[in-house]
Amino acid sequence: MNGAAAPLILWLSRQIVRDQGAGDRRTARGQLERNEEVAASATPQGDGTPDEGEVTTRSADATRDARGTGHADPRARGAQGAAGNAGTAAEDVDPDADALSAEGAEDAAERELAEQRDKYLRLAAEFDNYRKRVAREREETAARAQGEIVRRIMDSLDDLSRVLAVDASTATVESVVHGVHLVENKLRKALTAAGLEVIDPIDQPFNPELHEAVSTEPALSPEDDHTVGRVYQVGYQFGGQLLRPARVVVKQWNG
Repeated sequence: MNGAAAPLILWLSRQIVRDQGAGDRRTARGQLERNEEVAASATPQGDGTPDEGEVTTRSADATRDARGTGHADPRARGAQGAAGNAGTAAEDVDPDADALSAEGAEDAAERELAEQRDKYLRLAAEFDNYRKRVAREREETAARAQGEIVRRIMDSLDDLSRVLAVDASTATVESVVHGVHLVENKLRKALTAAGLEVIDPIDQPFNPELHEAVSTEPALSPEDDHTVGRVYQVGYQFGGQLLRPARVVVKQWNG
């Protein structure tokens, strides 16, 4: 019994499996046909462009579906986010950024002021050092010039000492006068070599820049008017600088 029933049971199992496969294929084919019918019914009529009512209805349905499911179209969410960001970008001003910018500008101004103050102090110190150095060099130059003049007249001072050392009992007046005259000439030559000029304007036109009139005297002719008739005391110039004007008597023509 068991040996005869085994082939029969195997055949029945195969038939059942085959029938189930055929049923599944028919079910899938029917579902595909129903989908095609739904797609055909959803195709727009006429020129293929949905009218305004359909667009409004579909938009409303899409909005209700998004609200009901809580999931909106990603592109719609992206557009809304971009619009929101663009609308609020101009309104959102960070006060901390403005404060940091103002603080940075203030720090830069303070640094610039400190640099300028440091430059001014350095320049003032350098100018003060320059002024002191120039004054010191001027004093040293004047001292050297004075020393050079003294060196030139030292020989004349020695000669004058020798004249004064002559024995008065044996010396004659003529010899003493001659010796003093020699010392004067030597001293004058030394000072002239150093830059000294003697102002002796006898019979020259009166020059108020170099001459000092102490008196006047009548002129013998109109040509002698305002000329120097006598010199009471000669004047001196040194290096173009007037040391002493010549004191003179000026001739004056009275007609």
